[in-house]
Amino acid sequence: MQYAQRSVLLSKIETTYGVDSVPTGAANAVLITNLQVTPLDQDTDGRNLIRPFFGNSQQLPTANRTLVEFDVELAGSGALGTAPAYGPLLRGCGMAEVITASTKVEYSPISTAFESVTHYVNYDGVLHKLTGARGTFSIALDAKQIPHMHFKFTGMFNPVTDTVLPTVTLTAWQQPLAVLTGQTSGFTLHGFSAAVLQSLSIDMAISVAHRALVNSEAVIINDRAPAGKVVIEAVAVATKDFWTLAKNATLGALSIVHGTTAGNTVQIDAPQVQLSKPSYSDMDKIRMLNMDLILNPSSGNDEIKITVK
Repeated sequence: MQYAQRSVLLSKIETTYGVDSVPTGAANAVLITNLQVTPLDQDTDGRNLIRPFFGNSQQLPTANRTLVEFDVELAGSGALGTAPAYGPLLRGCGMAEVITASTKVEYSPISTAFESVTHYVNYDGVLHKLTGARGTFSIALDAKQIPHMHFKFTGMFNPVTDTVLPTVTLTAWQQPLAVLTGQTSGFTLHGFSAAVLQSLSIDMAISVAHRALVNSEAVIINDRAPAGKVVIEAVAVATKDFWTLAKNATLGALSIVHGTTAGNTVQIDAPQVQLSKPSYSDMDKIRMLNMDLILNPSSGNDEIKITVK
């Protein structure tokens, strides 16, 4: 019998692509929720044999990989200028990490020189390894809920083994704050700082492909198309004309800060956000304005910045 709760995820940046970086429970344990693993995801090619009887032909595997997805709470690192425990996950999703000592850590997208991660997923004594893993992520900040990031990784398949659950150290993971007044601030959208925010989500939509060729196998990042959604209280046109902004495909900045103390604060900035498809909904019998967001680069690799400070 295997218990679903008895699960461990270890994640560590690889020094050499595709070579097991050997994460440990003491240094690389990830504090997660909603863990899901696809142990063996396959491409196949059917033999489609012609025979004097009905029936299946074998489907031969042509590519094997392992998928994992999970949620991580959005919080700081606990100390200024120290990378948060989820830093390796962002780096494995095509984000560069820049550390300013004793001040902040910044994450911005890149278009080359991508890093990779080794993941160990231990399901109550059954170990699934992903090497050469790269992925995508999204961010969700909803009022009265704990903010989180959702990660999806694709990695190369490794033989599944029986391996004892490791002992883990999770002290690097900070307790998050719920999204609410006094703990989430500084929300600005196209210069409008009086917006009453109900929810904000951003999906980096990083394109990941598993390339299994004759003499080469790798998981690659080959594009991204970050987008999102925002829900705010509707306002009069004279207060802010979101309709014209959406109609004219006007670009403007978005910013939000979550957290109250130095070392446990996360700021998200997007300089060139296009608003799209404004529509209405109701919440507590109050009219809400829903808009899609398209995050565009300004000078390149700057469509979003995540600052932990």
